[in-house]
Amino acid sequence: MKTFITRTITALFFVAIMLGGILWNELSFFLLFFLINFFALQEYFKLVRNIDVEYHDISPWHKYGVLVAGSAIMMAATNSTFGGTGVTVGEIGWAMALIFVLILPLGEILMSRVFSLKSIGYSLLGLIYVTMPLAMLVSLRLQPYELTPVPVGFLIPLLLIIFIWINDTMAYIVGSLIGRTPFFPAISPKKTIEGTVGGMILAIAAAGVFGYFWGDQWLHWPHWIGLACIAAVFGTAGDLLESRLKRLAGVKDSGSIMPGHGGFLDRFDSLLVAAPFAWIYVNFIVL
Repeated sequence: MKTFITRTITALFFVAIMLGGILWNELSFFLLFFLINFFALQEYFKLVRNIDVEYHDISPWHKYGVLVAGSAIMMAATNSTFGGTGVTVGEIGWAMALIFVLILPLGEILMSRVFSLKSIGYSLLGLIYVTMPLAMLVSLRLQPYELTPVPVGFLIPLLLIIFIWINDTMAYIVGSLIGRTPFFPAISPKKTIEGTVGGMILAIAAAGVFGYFWGDQWLHWPHWIGLACIAAVFGTAGDLLESRLKRLAGVKDSGSIMPGHGGFLDRFDSLLVAAPFAWIYVNFIVL
């Protein structure tokens, strides 16, 4: 009972923070995902250290330099949104990202006890896996496009997150009721094919119905289905990918920042893989 209460309180707090950050304004959206990126990157590095002990030997310069580089990439995604007529946050971010990309390998050579291209590769992979998708999500929120006569900047990111949540919830319910056939049991033993497919179908159906009858005024209803498909397929892939990383690292959760719910990677694993495909879909199909 105590565990249930803890999970419920944490979930309500998490939802409140997410909705506030997403819906309040552009700055709150950026700050929310800037912090998510910062903590998720650290959880990724922790997983890598458990997978490969050599990663423990990276220098403080390398460790903190990658965090700064990740922060710079998030800042660069804002482009000219913040900063007025002077130097913008986006321009500062681009400059910082360029500097760290160029001098981080040099610092690794000079300051690490053992120079390792493999360690640099792990860090770059973290920026690709964690930071770039979140930067793309910020870009979706901030870019000046008009999808409908009533442009809503937070609509695409919010829909993507909602569809991922519906897919995960329906997959759990369907799997609990009729799930029999394991789906990648070596990675995620509790997932079933019935639950996974059922979650996808119900998420896409819910998006299509709501979009057709009520959502077309904000976004043409076929795009609701398109985003739901991305959330269902690539969101599931993201969940499996993070489960695989945790298996390799020998841990149950990526972190413990949220009691009863694991870490940031546990909460946003699906979004990390789905966001780049949503960005591609919006920029090359919707617009």
